[in-house]
Amino acid sequence: MIEISDIRSAAERIRGRVHNTPLLSASALGDRAQVRLYLKCENLQKTGSFKPRGALNKILSLSPAERAKGLITVSAGNHAQAVAWAARQVEAPCAVVMPADAPRSKLDAVKGYGAEVILHPDRATLFDKLHEEREARGATFIHPFDDPAVLAGAGTVGLEILDQLPEARAVILPVGGGGLLGGVACAVKALNPKIRVIAVELEAGPGLKPALDAGKPVTVTRPANTLADGMTPPFVGAIPLEVARRFVDEIVTVSEAEIVAAMALLITRAKLYVEGSGAAASAALLSGRVRLSEGALTVAVVSGGNVDLARACSALLGGSGG
Repeated sequence: MIEISDIRSAAERIRGRVHNTPLLSASALGDRAQVRLYLKCENLQKTGSFKPRGALNKILSLSPAERAKGLITVSAGNHAQAVAWAARQVEAPCAVVMPADAPRSKLDAVKGYGAEVILHPDRATLFDKLHEEREARGATFIHPFDDPAVLAGAGTVGLEILDQLPEARAVILPVGGGGLLGGVACAVKALNPKIRVIAVELEAGPGLKPALDAGKPVTVTRPANTLADGMTPPFVGAIPLEVARRFVDEIVTVSEAEIVAAMALLITRAKLYVEGSGAAASAALLSGRVRLSEGALTVAVVSGGNVDLARACSALLGGSGG
């Protein structure tokens, strides 16, 4: 569990370095699900996703000696960008293991922040490659979703939600490795135990439900060509899994088609450019996978907006998205 005191400390540590992102009403979308919908716009965060909150909190918590060894992480893109950006803030060297099929926009962004990119062809063994590189370099590993400091940073999203909308009745979040879900769930449940926390997984490759069924993190098969690549780490972390056991009220899945439909509505009606993972929470609501009481004050977390323009256009216009 991540204590609310640790999440508040993270908020102080990163204050002024990351954005307090807007919580925007989305009545045109909410009316479709008969709820009062608000969008927590982490697509407008530094580097285009919620990830800098956790990465920066972790890196600022390290000693100068740990930073001097260099930093290393593994990510399909958003955490990679966040760690590269945060490393630049403290002038620490950084290397990132990324899947070879990661979106070009994310690869370019990581390189643009000055990090070394190490491409690996097999998503299922990304962490094996990470551990190999970490041992060879002696670098400090910044875990994308299973580190208390990273989760505490992600939990600041939850603090902001209930500061901006104290009467919120439900929060809907995408889940890949579980860092965002774990941090936000700990924050909002500490402040309002009655609030509903709803996790959204990929129908084509869920990770949280299999882990809960197994009682431990398990490696799962994820779809290779999804627009929601941020929801495709090989497993859900041990800390998020424990948080989910205690605090998650409902788990639903969404299809690729439902994600694409939600992306289209977010772009055309809410005027938000979002990636597949960022549209997943809204997709769960708009598709009817999540059903809440009429008029319920509901927050869908838009986790990120880093998607290749050509790929997004292809999917939105009816292509494969690949």
